[in-house]
Amino acid sequence: MTLLETTLLAARDRKRLGEIAAVAVRYGIADLLGRLGLSGLLAARRGRSGTAEVQDLSQPERLRLAIEALGPTFVKLGQILSTRADLLSPEWITELEKLQSDVAPAPWADIRAQVEEDLGEPPEEIFASFDTEALAAGSIAQVHRARLKSGEDVVVKIRRAGLRPLVEADLRLLSHAAGLVEKQWPDFARYRPREILHHLGVAMSEELDLAMEGRNCETVAENLAGMPDIRIPRIYTGWTSERLLVQEFIDGIAPADKEKMQAAGLDGRALAERGASAFLHMALVDGVFHADPHPGNLRALPGNQVAFIDFGMVGRIGSRRREQLITLVGAIVNGRAEGVSTLLMDWSGSADIELTRLETACDAFVARHGSPPLRLGEAVSDFMALARDHDLALPSDLALLFKALITADGVMRTLDPDFDAIRVAAPIVRQELSRRYAPGALAGKGKTLAFDLAGLASDLPSLLRLLTLRLRQGRIAADIELKGFDRIGGDIRWAATRIAVAVVTAAFALGLAPRLLDFGPQLFGIPVTAWLGLAVITIGLAWLVVPRRR
Repeated sequence: MTLLETTLLAARDRKRLGEIAAVAVRYGIADLLGRLGLSGLLAARRGRSGTAEVQDLSQPERLRLAIEALGPTFVKLGQILSTRADLLSPEWITELEKLQSDVAPAPWADIRAQVEEDLGEPPEEIFASFDTEALAAGSIAQVHRARLKSGEDVVVKIRRAGLRPLVEADLRLLSHAAGLVEKQWPDFARYRPREILHHLGVAMSEELDLAMEGRNCETVAENLAGMPDIRIPRIYTGWTSERLLVQEFIDGIAPADKEKMQAAGLDGRALAERGASAFLHMALVDGVFHADPHPGNLRALPGNQVAFIDFGMVGRIGSRRREQLITLVGAIVNGRAEGVSTLLMDWSGSADIELTRLETACDAFVARHGSPPLRLGEAVSDFMALARDHDLALPSDLALLFKALITADGVMRTLDPDFDAIRVAAPIVRQELSRRYAPGALAGKGKTLAFDLAGLASDLPSLLRLLTLRLRQGRIAADIELKGFDRIGGDIRWAATRIAVAVVTAAFALGLAPRLLDFGPQLFGIPVTAWLGLAVITIGLAWLVVPRRR
């Protein structure tokens, strides 16, 4: 069935598959794909050493260049993998972090008709001015400066034409490849390749839909409305659609431009604390966070305000996961290594863990990072390395957040080299803990538990009826993993032997022994046969009483 599926998929997407195969040959990564069991998807079999210009490059460098050549879907996959320091070694992560999606912008003449179609009228009717030279361009979209007739400065983000069919073909091929990897390489199953591909599909779907980016931006703006020092661009929803986004232009200073920052009289420490507070609030309180807070996506504004721009990549964290993150921060700060190891085991879902080795490593981890100042980026990097060293794969949503935390911490340290994450995180953690254990919250949890128990009680009769029916039909199956089964079998045999000896000894003592008293020569007035019978009974009883020597 797998061969048939591969054949049908190759026939459907043969053009794209041919392009992928050509890139694999050009950059010499066909052997790498073959080792992952994906050679069946590639028709190319020759030239695997790569062209002359890449032969001296390392495999991580070749893979990065190939990903960039394959376009937006593969670039996004590479960016997702660059967050997985729990899976990949540092040399691969370092190379994947260099991935660039910058490409030459499409000429204005080629996209004007699409822009007019999305706006519903000619751009001249909406904009007082429009810069036909792109401000920036990527593999998904390009950005132009413009000014509305009402006087507001805006940026217009335009999606490239013809992207969706290409992305859909790539996702089909990659999803099939992930299935092949799990079937042919069971050891890779713990890395959850299909789960990674699911997150890739969701990320690509959101990034292709510029209207979704606008909604994400508005959600974050609403969540941070109580922080006057944080700016989020306004979205002009009337002119925003799947292929077009019109948003406020925020003119500020990039955090890395120290000369301009100093000339503007901005306070790096205040900017770092406000930016970190906003980001941690997004992640730990709201559950919707900017997933790519690199220096190009932040701006320093007069009055030490911080602006977050470009919400093309947004992460989401559920309430239970946020509680776990707060618990993790508390475990690090309070030096509780057992809290760290417990969460690691819970998140990985692995049953094959060397617990003593993991606990020792967690002790060392807490010793390194438990005292202030907490360097959040280093702590998160070490935590992911800890998971990788113990073959523990973290959930994909956490990997994206951890990567964003590392990036944000780097920006904050650019603004303030003495930045201490605990100084910013402590009030947020205290607030969330107070909220979690407030009477109202506990009452709500109790009510939810009561509803769950009531639902379970109502389902119990039908479940018992079903179980009884299956028992009558003989259709109950159990899939049980018994560790040390050989030892269990030995114990069963030992118990059976003891029962047999006990039965024989009892039968001898009650049935045959009395008869031995009636005949044979005597010793001390007792027949010798009786002495022999007593010895047999004594040995049997002793054998039953003495513990088994293992």
